[in-house]
Amino acid sequence: MFGLFKKKSEKDKLYETYQNLLQEAHKLSTSNRKLSDQKTYEAEEVMKKIEQLSKKMEYHEFKKAR
Repeated sequence: MFGLFKKKSEKDKLYETYQNLLQEAHKLSTSNRKLSDQKTYEAEEVMKKIEQLSKKMEYHEFKKAR
């Protein structure tokens, strides 16, 4: 109930997009390999953004701790 109005962080939104893209890629893998590869590539790009965001967050947390 308390999480009902809680906004998702940018990282959570990106991870959800990543999961959806991988799911689409898996479905397409049996019918259209080219589209499946494209979705996989898009998912990898989203994961790179997630990793960059994580590094940025870690840096800011480290800076706060000092």
